Amino acid sequence: MNIIADTHTHTIASTHAYSTLQEMVHAAYLKKLYAIAVTDHGITMPGAPGRWYFHNLRIIPHLLEGVLVLRGQETNIIDFDGNIDIEADCVGTMDWVVASIHAEAIPKERPTVEEVTNAWMNIAKNPHINVIGHSGTNKYRYDYESVIPEFGRQGKLVELNESSFFGRESSIPNCKRIMEICKKRGVPIIVNTDSHFSSLVGCFDHSLALLDELDFPEELVVNSSTERFQAYLREYSQVFNDPLLQ
Repeated sequence: MNIIADTHTHTIASTHAYSTLQEMVHAAYLKKLYAIAVTDHGITMPGAPGRWYFHNLRIIPHLLEGVLVLRGQETNIIDFDGNIDIEADCVGTMDWVVASIHAEAIPKERPTVEEVTNAWMNIAKNPHINVIGHSGTNKYRYDYESVIPEFGRQGKLVELNESSFFGRESSIPNCKRIMEICKKRGVPIIVNTDSHFSSLVGCFDHSLALLDELDFPEELVVNSSTERFQAYLREYSQVFNDPLLQ
């Protein structure tokens, strides 16, 4: 399987990442990727860029070195009602939004499965969100069987996150279960690196090995072909409104 886009990445604007936006795009070019999304952390995360960073994303060209650049954010889910930290006047600058739960941005130490399930059910209804980010974390388990089909119905892509194989190892069994349910219920997924350094862009080896183990259908992997990915963008993103991409 060939992955043609990496749609969850971070730049030095997230102060625990170490490459510039141009370095990340250049890495995507070297990996022959069709697209990259730059999704720095929303403002609730410690060390995140300020609101003007996201408001000013409009100055980033959608095409650099022949790579489609999606202007985005990894927004934080900030409570168990599914509220997020994108500011209203920044929504219009976003081509791509990943929604994730991070302990640093959500107040409760030990949420129940029911609370996390409620958060994700409400996230599924949010029209501004594209990707359900690394949702296999043990601490934030939810009712996979109930929520994952709703993600599919609402056009949300369930992420298989390459970085989970290194930084969230305890979540790997949950990630496998989530992928099994996506396969069973026909819910589209997306494979991303969540890279915080340019050399990691486009490196999907562990994720692809898991999909191969599960005999996961390629047609459910939205970023496994340019045509599938473009079709999703036309339905769920504003990026092709840019006259330069017509």
